[in-house]
Amino acid sequence: MGRILAIDYGKKRTGLAVTDPLQIICSPLDTVPTKEAISFLKSYKDSEGIDAIVIGMPKDLMNNDTDSTASVRSFINLLDKEFPGLPIHQVDERFTSKMAKSAMLTGGMKKSERRKKENVDKISAAIILQSYLDSIV
Repeated sequence: MGRILAIDYGKKRTGLAVTDPLQIICSPLDTVPTKEAISFLKSYKDSEGIDAIVIGMPKDLMNNDTDSTASVRSFINLLDKEFPGLPIHQVDERFTSKMAKSAMLTGGMKKSERRKKENVDKISAAIILQSYLDSIV
C-alpha cells in the first residue's frame, strides 16, 4: 500500500500533505514553489510511492467556480499527463485556510510561525487530505 498525497494548489506556492504508508495518518509534508511542484511530485513518487493524489478544488459559498478554479483544473490536467493511471480525487477546499490558521493557533504555534504562508499552505493540504480520508471510511 502506498501513500496518498494531497495538494493545496496556489499560483505561487503549493502546499503538500501525505499519509503514512497504511493510509491512516496524514501529515503536512512541504510547501514548494508551484513551478517546481511537478518535479517535486515525481521525485517524491519515485522515492516513497503514491497510490493516489487528492487536490483541493476552490469553490465559493454558492458552490460556484472561483478565480482560482480554472488554474486548478489546468494543474489537474497536467497531473493526468505526468502521472497516467494515478487516481486524482477532488475535494472541496472551502475554509481550509481559516481552519489551518485556527489549528495553528490552537496547537500553540508561535505567532512568527503562524504568519508564514508556507505553513498555512501545507496545513491546509493536510486538512484537505483528512477530509478525503474521512469521506472514504
